[in-house]
Amino acid sequence: MKPFVAAALQVAPVAAPLTPETIGANVDGALEMARRCVDATGAELVVAPETVTTGFDPGRSVGPEDLWDLVAPIPGPLTEPAQKLAAELGIHLAWPTYEAGPERGTVFNSVAVIGPSGDVVGVYRKTHLFPGERRWGTPGEDVLVVDTDLARLGSVICFDGDFPELTRIEVGLGAQVIVRPSAFLRSADIWELTTRARAYDNHVYVVAPNAVGVDAGGCVYFGNSLIVGPTAEVLARGTSQPGWVSATVGVDPMATISPGSSVRQGFDHMLERNLDLYRRYHDVLEEPAESPFPLRHPDSSASSEALTRSKESPPERPPQASGAQESSVPSSPSLPPGASAVSVEPAIEGAGLSGRVGRPGRPGAPSPSEERGQSA
Repeated sequence: MKPFVAAALQVAPVAAPLTPETIGANVDGALEMARRCVDATGAELVVAPETVTTGFDPGRSVGPEDLWDLVAPIPGPLTEPAQKLAAELGIHLAWPTYEAGPERGTVFNSVAVIGPSGDVVGVYRKTHLFPGERRWGTPGEDVLVVDTDLARLGSVICFDGDFPELTRIEVGLGAQVIVRPSAFLRSADIWELTTRARAYDNHVYVVAPNAVGVDAGGCVYFGNSLIVGPTAEVLARGTSQPGWVSATVGVDPMATISPGSSVRQGFDHMLERNLDLYRRYHDVLEEPAESPFPLRHPDSSASSEALTRSKESPPERPPQASGAQESSVPSSPSLPPGASAVSVEPAIEGAGLSGRVGRPGRPGAPSPSEERGQSA
């Protein structure tokens, strides 16, 4: 990995009902912002916020079939202008958009990684959908790590960043920089905590743009985009206005234990993992579960559905995009009439799970093999 300038855009979607015209305005505004950013900073990697072409919430009147009709496959009409700009400027561009799946009503929350040739070199589809997003979205089924001239890039999208396992898988597959395009709807401290934690967990860079403004569904975004280094230092932090943040990444990232300290970094979280312990408890990590304090929302149907899905056998890994390895401007508009300050779907309630019988090595508890009637 060589040192380079990375940038995270803060873009406001058009705060109006979703139409082909508003989508076109979103695309034009984001690409103009990207051009200005590169001219000002010399950024070689530019990352736009989650679903930059539409905004995150398409609005109550837009169902999955309607959204499918408004968006497109990747590559396609919603990525082609971004591909053209990336080729013109010679940059790597992470371009998030809703993606039309193979059947009407199948819509993925995706990010296209575009290389300086203008080609789409990888596509990541969000694997952990925010509860309200399930009304119109379909989760992806795989991770993405792609080789570029700058670094090995991995991707998560917004709510994905709450789940340490996903970033850990991508880093295990060689990712050096994780992009986290977001339209984050919770508190700024949770946004910073999860972004910095994923960087520190794995000693990687995280480039995390967050939207600003108001989307078609009335959701309000606070920006505060972040670029975080491998020892959790914040290299760049945005405000709540449209614009960008940028930072040079890749310069002796593990030199000291904290920025400016005389104490050298003395440990590597990836190297220090207790793999024997993890193998011993791997079934705990792989089985459905809920938190010790389950949700108690009156409508538990969504949670029951999610739990049922998690108990099903995982799908086979789909083929990777070419170049990939297994493993998202107008000024911020005013709040539209009738929009709430925060318009978020209610969190789903957790469904009950039977207690676990025990784990190997716990006094008085049978091992999994003993539970199956086998010798330990």
